Amino acid sequence: QVQLMESGGGLVQPGGSLRLSCAASGSISSIDAMGWYRQAPGKERELVATITGGGSTNYADSVKGRFTISRDNAKNTVYLQMNSLKPEDTAVYYCNADIRTASSQWFPTSYWGQGTQVTVSS
Repeated sequence: QVQLMESGGGLVQPGGSLRLSCAASGSISSIDAMGWYRQAPGKERELVATITGGGSTNYADSVKGRFTISRDNAKNTVYLQMNSLKPEDTAVYYCNADIRTASSQWFPTSYWGQGTQVTVSS
């Protein structure tokens, strides 16, 4: 079984910073793309940033220049450094990863974390 465990959310003032972490554990053979998504109250879940196994990144326009996604393949962990936070960044942030296991080596399975709350408010 594979699990994704997020950490690092919390309450921060506008202009502040937070760093989210997401560690994958279980019977993992390899991890393809990893990413962060968010869902604000009353809105649909949206992409924040993704990173491929080779390190190529993609960001939502709303976070470009403020957020940085990175990963540590040795630790099966993806990070999201969030700077210059705005009230509109308030949401539950979810980690996602496309993971290959011993029973699914040819086609990765998409896994989600349980989510971590980020609140930007003065």
